[in-house]
Amino acid sequence: MYLTRLRLDPRSALARRDLGEPYEMHRTLVRAFVHDAAQAPPRILWRAEPAAAWSESVVLVQALEPANWSVLEALPNYLKGSVETRDISPEGWLQPEQCYRFRLFANPTVTRNGKRQGLVSEAAQMAWLARQGERHGFAVEAALVMGSEQLRSRKQDSRISVLQACFEGRLRVRDCAALASALRTGIGPGKAFGCGLLSLGRG
Repeated sequence: MYLTRLRLDPRSALARRDLGEPYEMHRTLVRAFVHDAAQAPPRILWRAEPAAAWSESVVLVQALEPANWSVLEALPNYLKGSVETRDISPEGWLQPEQCYRFRLFANPTVTRNGKRQGLVSEAAQMAWLARQGERHGFAVEAALVMGSEQLRSRKQDSRISVLQACFEGRLRVRDCAALASALRTGIGPGKAFGCGLLSLGRG
C-alpha cells in the first residue's frame, strides 16, 4: 500500500476550504486516483494531522494503488513543498506480541434500532476502541482520547455531521494478519470524512 504525506499551504483558499469541509477534501484527494469522470474512485484513507493556526497543514493519504499527485500539484499554491510517498507492507514488519505506538482518528458509533449513533462519552469511546481491537487483531495497552469533535460537511444538497475522536496510545499485536488488514482498509465508519486511518510507530 502507498502512504503519502501532503503539505497544504494555508494561504490557499482551496486548501482552507478542503480542511474545513471533509467531504470536499475527499473529493479533491480522489482526483489523483481517477483518469476520467467515468472511472469509479478507489477507496482511500486520509487524515488531516493537527496543526497550529496558519502553519502548513499535513494530510496523510493511504491507498492500495499509486496516485498521480501532479493533479494536485497543478492547483495554484495548493501544496507546499514536494509530495512524499512510501510503498509499505505491514506484513513485513508486524510481529506477534510486539507493542507499537498508534494514532487513530475514528468515528466511534453504535447501531441502535437500525440507526448509527455517535458515542459521545470518553468511556463509551474507549470501550468502542477495545472492541475494535478484538475484531482487528490488537489489544489496547494504554490509550487516551486526545480530542473529540463534530465534523460538519456538505454532500451535494445535504449537510452531514460525523463525530470524530482522536485516539493515541500503545497497542499490542495479537493477530498479525487481522491487524495488517485493518491497516490496509481502515477502522470504523466515516472514512470519506478523514476517519479510520490507523498509524503505527515503534516505541
